[in-house]
Amino acid sequence: MNFLSTFVTFENLHEVRRLCHWGPVIALSVIAICSTMAILDSIIWYWPLDTTGGSINFLMLINWTVLILYNYFNAMFVGPGYIPLGWKPEIQQDTQYLQYCRVCQGYKAPRSHHCRKCNRCVMKMDHHCPWINNCCGHQNHAYFTSFLLLAPLGCSHAAIIFIMTMYTQLYERISFGWSTVKIDMSAVRQFQPLMPFSVPAFAATLFALGLALGTTIAVGMLFFIQMKVILRNKTSIESWIEEKAKDRIQHYQTGEDFIFPYDLGSRWLNLKQVFTWSGTPRGDGTVWPVHPKCHQHTLTIEQLKQKADKRVRSVQYRAVEDYNGACCPLSKGLQTFFRTPCTEEPRIPLSKGETILATRGTKWWMYGDKVLTEDQMRGERIRGWFPRRCVEKCHYDTAASDSTSDKKVN
Repeated sequence: MNFLSTFVTFENLHEVRRLCHWGPVIALSVIAICSTMAILDSIIWYWPLDTTGGSINFLMLINWTVLILYNYFNAMFVGPGYIPLGWKPEIQQDTQYLQYCRVCQGYKAPRSHHCRKCNRCVMKMDHHCPWINNCCGHQNHAYFTSFLLLAPLGCSHAAIIFIMTMYTQLYERISFGWSTVKIDMSAVRQFQPLMPFSVPAFAATLFALGLALGTTIAVGMLFFIQMKVILRNKTSIESWIEEKAKDRIQHYQTGEDFIFPYDLGSRWLNLKQVFTWSGTPRGDGTVWPVHPKCHQHTLTIEQLKQKADKRVRSVQYRAVEDYNGACCPLSKGLQTFFRTPCTEEPRIPLSKGETILATRGTKWWMYGDKVLTEDQMRGERIRGWFPRRCVEKCHYDTAASDSTSDKKVN
């Protein structure tokens, strides 16, 4: 079974440590609570196993749990697939169309992006998901999307069990005032529950119902978002790149006709790029089928143009206050404390006199890159959020000239 082989072929046992994170802990807790309560409610109070319907209901609940966990653990442990460290294209001239990653000491293959959490360049990266504590990418995209489909279906089934359990057990005790609602209670009255439906049981069922409904809505929305990009053979990142490409063309009035290169023109063909009968996605994660009017580096060339445009538009600031990199720095004012960006992107500590190239921001926070010395540039790029009150705008802007040599650097 592919799921068992996943555990056997761990490259390192430390992969199990992915479970020690708030995302998997919460996700697995919700799965455990909803599944356990649905099974208990079914066999104790709502639908006895000695009936055909009860047996089918019980098997369906077990089936949902197994399928959800199977796809969840595969999405987590199979992983997205990583570009080999020091990777270079086979044709040396193609390097001019690719970005270079200082951290991985290699070029980024088409559709790959560097993940700061995983600290690797990820094949066909969609996003880093805290719920699986891993990236969603080329190799686990199908497992992740299947999990997003199965979780709402299983939780919907569980929610029906919870509602019917509370209704049937409280039917004789509480007047619901539903004179027009007629539910056949004969099957329920034919057996005696294994234990009385007490207040703690009611509270646990009600709590599980809230979790099930919340999961159905939240995860169901994520599923539709994922399917929307998959049917166009995109990722969430590539949708953003395409949107910025249209904005760039419109801003500079270049007259270019940008065509997304990986949309094969058919939703079925696009779907088969992610979902296969074998469970293994098509391709090696570096070379992709493209639109007839495009080539392998159409999107990477657009990314380089956007990087250059980003540097031109960046504004140079100088730090006037020290900042220790805290997520919610109370010493920088209440507005800065309460208006901290709701993102997992890092905060960067600042010292007086340091120079930062800001690319975006809010009223109270800014995001940008530190201008590094030659010795510092050998390491990883330092970028993130910092309080706006800690910096002031420079009277001159050398952002474009200072970074022309880094056009292709991560």
